[in-house]
Amino acid sequence: MNICRKENGFQSDSIFLNRWGKPLSCQAVRELVNKYCRKAGIKRKITPHAFRHTFASLLLEEGVEIRYIQEFLGHSSISTTQIYLHTSEKRKREILTKMHPRKKLTKTIK
Repeated sequence: MNICRKENGFQSDSIFLNRWGKPLSCQAVRELVNKYCRKAGIKRKITPHAFRHTFASLLLEEGVEIRYIQEFLGHSSISTTQIYLHTSEKRKREILTKMHPRKKLTKTIK
């Protein structure tokens, strides 16, 4: 637990607390995300839920197996986890460049 929490007498397993030491509500988190998006000049609508999608997609791009991502997100079904995973065009090109079957063919022909 954070030392500031101890000094203020806050005891919570939650990461984000309000000024009274209670977990932030879903609405409070949404308002904070909106506030900081506005301050950053981001016009696109960003939701806290988008962070879950980004987290899952970045793990996938780093090569983390989907079963682990499923566990991190707390999904009982792998098909639910797959909904969260977005692949980047850059990563797709890298994979095709590195793993395309034609690459093996040119090695054996030479």
